[in-house]
Amino acid sequence: MTQDIDRLDAIVAMAPVIPVLLFDDPESAVEIGRALVRGGLPVLEITLRTPAALDCLTACKAIEGAVVGAGTVLDIDQLTAAVACGAEFLVSPGASPKLIHAAEGSPVPLLPGVATAGEAMTLAEHGYRRMKFFPAEPAGGAEYLKALASPLPHLRFCPTGGITLEKAPKYLALPNVMCVGGSWVVPADAVKARDWARIETLAREAAALARR
Repeated sequence: MTQDIDRLDAIVAMAPVIPVLLFDDPESAVEIGRALVRGGLPVLEITLRTPAALDCLTACKAIEGAVVGAGTVLDIDQLTAAVACGAEFLVSPGASPKLIHAAEGSPVPLLPGVATAGEAMTLAEHGYRRMKFFPAEPAGGAEYLKALASPLPHLRFCPTGGITLEKAPKYLALPNVMCVGGSWVVPADAVKARDWARIETLAREAAALARR
């Protein structure tokens, strides 16, 4: 398998925003995940940036209606572990040759990260048509992606990095953007206060964003 484009397209079609999540404990992860799903954001990207990330991924798999994936996948070991925990999709900030090789034999689709036209073209040579644009705002933002649409019309992106509710519409209006990733729907102060209702409200606002 190079890239299961049909599966990725089905996942990103569920909502215009994929929450990018940093979890420290499974109990809070499940509460946050439920709030996001209730608010209309069923696709959850749990980043592998904490010791508890895989446990949180496993716990969130029990949330009804959730599609749970692993983000910040950096190497073969993380890819293997995430798949073993039941991840339904994988996201990486970049695309090393070893990671791409490992993904070719994985039953779970990878959304690899790119920041330049050259990186996107290299991945396209390996059969990839769906990519993460990261870090979106520092790498040129919506204007950069708009410029890529004409020379690379066969590629579509999920921009992530520095995107907010206010900035998201500019990206979602582009023909080569399939969704955006963002952490604004789970602010740290709401997590600390265990204010799941606020997170649900932020999810509803994000879910209401229009796509082209």
